[in-house]
Amino acid sequence: MTESILEALPPADAERVLAAGRALTLPQGWSPIAESTPADKAYLITAGRVSVRKGGVEIATLGPGAVVGETAIVNRTLRSATVVALTPLSVVHFTSEKIEELADEIPSFGAALRAAAAGRVGQG
Repeated sequence: MTESILEALPPADAERVLAAGRALTLPQGWSPIAESTPADKAYLITAGRVSVRKGGVEIATLGPGAVVGETAIVNRTLRSATVVALTPLSVVHFTSEKIEELADEIPSFGAALRAAAAGRVGQG
């Protein structure tokens, strides 16, 4: 299951979203999101794949274009899953404040985030 959140946006909005975050490279095996922790950041995967695990059991794999960490920000809850890099990753890092700001400023991004979060609630 890999859906690019950027595909749901007009090109100018996608560029604004990418420019608003910070590009990072993360090593294979690293866990940028841990289950039951506060929602303080999200990542847009630009290259590589991650495993999404709930209670240690893989419930999804995601790749380029997927956002991880947004569900807890959108729903104002603790993290519902752990994300582990299956490969080296290139990501765009966003603070929770930046995600909320972008969702307000770019309606198509806000709608895409809410849709992605709604699609993941109850998964597993």
